[in-house]
Amino acid sequence: MKVCKFGGTSLADANQIRKVCNIIVSDSERRLVVVSAPGKRFDSDIKVTDMLIKCAKLAIAENNYNSNLDEVISRYAQIADDLGVPDIMNEISADFTKRLIKDTDNVKFMDRVISAGEDNCAKLVTAYLKSIGYDSNYIHPGQAGMLLSADFSNTVVLDQSYEKLAKLKNIKGIGVFPGFFGYSLKGDIVTFPRGGSDITGAILAASVKAEVYENFTDVDYVYSVNPKIIKNPKPITEITYREMRELSYAGFNVYQEDALLPVYKAGVPVNIKNVNNPTCPGTMIVKNRVHTNSPVIGVASDDKFCCIAINKYLMNREVGFGRRVLGIIEDEGLNFEHMPTGIDDISVILRESQLSDDAKDRLIEHITTELRADSINVEKNLCLIMVVGEGMSHNVGIAARATKALASVKVNIQMFTQGSSEVSMVFATSKADCEKALKALYEEFFEVRLGND
Repeated sequence: MKVCKFGGTSLADANQIRKVCNIIVSDSERRLVVVSAPGKRFDSDIKVTDMLIKCAKLAIAENNYNSNLDEVISRYAQIADDLGVPDIMNEISADFTKRLIKDTDNVKFMDRVISAGEDNCAKLVTAYLKSIGYDSNYIHPGQAGMLLSADFSNTVVLDQSYEKLAKLKNIKGIGVFPGFFGYSLKGDIVTFPRGGSDITGAILAASVKAEVYENFTDVDYVYSVNPKIIKNPKPITEITYREMRELSYAGFNVYQEDALLPVYKAGVPVNIKNVNNPTCPGTMIVKNRVHTNSPVIGVASDDKFCCIAINKYLMNREVGFGRRVLGIIEDEGLNFEHMPTGIDDISVILRESQLSDDAKDRLIEHITTELRADSINVEKNLCLIMVVGEGMSHNVGIAARATKALASVKVNIQMFTQGSSEVSMVFATSKADCEKALKALYEEFFEVRLGND
């Protein structure tokens, strides 16, 4: 069995859905299909999930959302008409309307509404497959056993889900499973973070021990750098789970970073493929790969970080100082990303989205009161650049090459760190220098020595 997942762009209109279904039926092993909600049809279009978020917010504010709901239903009706399955709209329209009946719990209500995009897209795809003569069935996530924690909008899979979902290996025909959500033990709909359909597919692939988890998107490969920054970058044909996790964390948007854990644990390879070019072999994500002469497989950047710099004289002599810093971060409900240290200072790197002005003021006051720091500085607009490759641990001088490349374009390195596994190096620069730094690193590791790779 192959589990395959199709993203929102692949399901944006009737023509795309026909393309998706042709891919599904072209291989009899593709028996378990995960679908996202319809995405953008063109650059200025709105994703269905964003349309549903707007509806939910209007309902929460007790404002009229009817015209917005009509737009959502009309979007599905157009697809259904173009596919020749208009009858399915009775069920879909009723479902959207029912979900928008106001709930006293706003967080629970939001998850119930936004999950309707994937759920009704699965019903639409199922109806079309049946209409062209294939045995196809919509799979209800709750009935199938997709049991998740009660953490609304940020749920995680419960261990018992895998055993329940394993029964899907015996399904007949083509099963169509909506991505992005599941059910809590109390029966409430709960959703993964955005991009969560990747996670759904990974959980299913691990549960049924699939031969491969095919993740269809709109690019031929995962590339060694963002193709929006570097034209025609080097494609990656094979990459390890660890390498992909590092690159996804640092801004590669092809694959949701949390989706790697289920398939990594189960040893199921992932194949990133292009729905518009399905014969292209794409990128394989595997446990181990053969290293080429290039120790670096990719470089990535994300410019949405900030730094809390704490300085205190003789800090190194205070037993438990680092633990107390992390305790304060935890008390404030924040996740930290990196924590480089010196003799008298500690820097905590956070995602900027966590640190509103109020959160920043509370954090500074908490640190000042509890740690009696000499100074605390908050620097925003920080860019983290990652140089990733399993082969770096077997090659001397990679850090020297990276720092030399950055120096050549006059980029100031504000932080550098490397994990003990040596799979990645992280450089912090100003947001203004981010793109320049990324180009310099790509040129150093891929363009200059491309003939030896």
